[in-house]
Amino acid sequence: MQSLQGIKVVDLTRALSGPFCSMVLADLGADVVKVEAGPHGDMSRAWGPFDRGISTYYLSCNRNKRGLCVDLRDPRGLDAVRTLIDGADVVIENFKPGTVENMGLGYEALAARNPRLVMGSINAFGDSGPLADWPGFDQIAQGYSGMMSLTGFADGEPTRTGTAIGDLSAGMWLAMAILSALYERERTGRGQHVSTSLLASLVGLLSVHGQRYLSLGDVPRRTGNAHSVIAPYGVFETADGPLNIAPITTDMWLRLCQLLDLPHLPADPRFSTNETRVANREALKALLETRLKTRGKREWTELFVNAGLPAGPIHTLDEVFADAQVQHSRLVETVDHATLGALRQIPTPVFGVASQGGPAAREASRHAPPTLGEHSLDVLREAGFDDAKLDALLAAGVVHQAPAMPVPATEAGVA
Repeated sequence: MQSLQGIKVVDLTRALSGPFCSMVLADLGADVVKVEAGPHGDMSRAWGPFDRGISTYYLSCNRNKRGLCVDLRDPRGLDAVRTLIDGADVVIENFKPGTVENMGLGYEALAARNPRLVMGSINAFGDSGPLADWPGFDQIAQGYSGMMSLTGFADGEPTRTGTAIGDLSAGMWLAMAILSALYERERTGRGQHVSTSLLASLVGLLSVHGQRYLSLGDVPRRTGNAHSVIAPYGVFETADGPLNIAPITTDMWLRLCQLLDLPHLPADPRFSTNETRVANREALKALLETRLKTRGKREWTELFVNAGLPAGPIHTLDEVFADAQVQHSRLVETVDHATLGALRQIPTPVFGVASQGGPAAREASRHAPPTLGEHSLDVLREAGFDDAKLDALLAAGVVHQAPAMPVPATEAGVA
C-alpha cells in the first residue's frame, strides 16, 4: 500500500491530531517532511513516558517522516518553509485559526505560488463561529461534543475514552479529505483547502446515538458496558477475568442459556423477551455470572464461538501483543531508530489484497520517527538551497541539523 509515492507533504503540525494524519499519508507512501519549530521542536517531544530519553508519545505518531528543524519566528526560516511548500503537493497545519495567515502561510498566499497545492487544517472547534478562537485539546472536545456523556457507567461521572479519540479521528477524517482533494485535483488541475475540527470529528462519530436524538428527541444516557437496547450484551466476569458476550438474536440467547446450563431462563417472565431482559439486565447479569465464574475467559470464548455465539476475552495490552491473531496480522512492525536501535511500532492497519492465500500484503515501515532536525540539510538541498546558503542558515541558528548518528546494526522489517 504505497499508492502515494511521488506525493510530497509538508507537515507543519504538532502534538497528535495533525502528526497522526500526516503519518497515515506517510505510511501510504507519501514523502512527508515534518517541519518543527526550533529550538525545541514538537511539543510532544517533552511528553512522557520516555524510552531512553525519547518521548513514546512522539514516537507513536511520527513514523516514516523526514525531519526539518527551522526557526519559524525568523523571516529566513519562514522563507525556507515557503520554498519547500512551493514544490509540495500537500501542506498540513493544526494551529489556532488565523495563525498561519499571520505567518504568511495561509492558503490564499500559498496557492498563489502553487495553485495545485492541497492544504489540510485541523483546529479545535472550527475555523469560524463563536468558538473559533477557543483553545482546545482532545478531552475538552470529547466533553463538548457529547461523547463523554455517552461513556461511563450510569451511576458514575462522564468518562473520556481510553485513547485520544478526538485527535485520532480528526487526523483520519483529514487524511480522507486530503486524499479526496488530491483525486479531484486530477480532474481540475487545482488544489483546495480542506479542514476539520476536533468537535466536528467527534460529532461525526455520534452515529446511532446522534440519530436517536435527531429523530426521536431522545437524549441517550451512559450505560457502561451494557448495550442500550439489547440484553444480555456486554462484559461479564469469568473465573480469571472479564469476557465480552454479544448474543444479539433470540436464537443466540437460547443457545447461550443451553451452554450455561440455564434452560429455565427463557421461560422466566423477567427474561422472556429482549425488552424484559433490558429492564432486568442487572438481575440477568448476576445469574449468568454465577455460571461464567466456573471457567476462565479463554475457555468460555472457545465454547461460545464454536456454538456460533459472538464472544471474546477483554485483553490487557501485554495479552494483545502476545496474541496469535495480532502477530499473524502483522500489527507490529520493527524499524531502525537513529538512537534507539530496533523500535517496535503499530503500523497503519490497511492492507493490500492477499495473493495466493498468503498474509495480506503491506510493506514494512520505511523510517523511524526522525530525531530533531535529522534531515534538515537533505530536505533543503532538494528544495534548491546551495551549500553557501545552508551554511549561513546554520550559522545564524535559523536551521538546526541533528548530528550524524551511526545506523544501528538491526534490520528493519516485520516483527
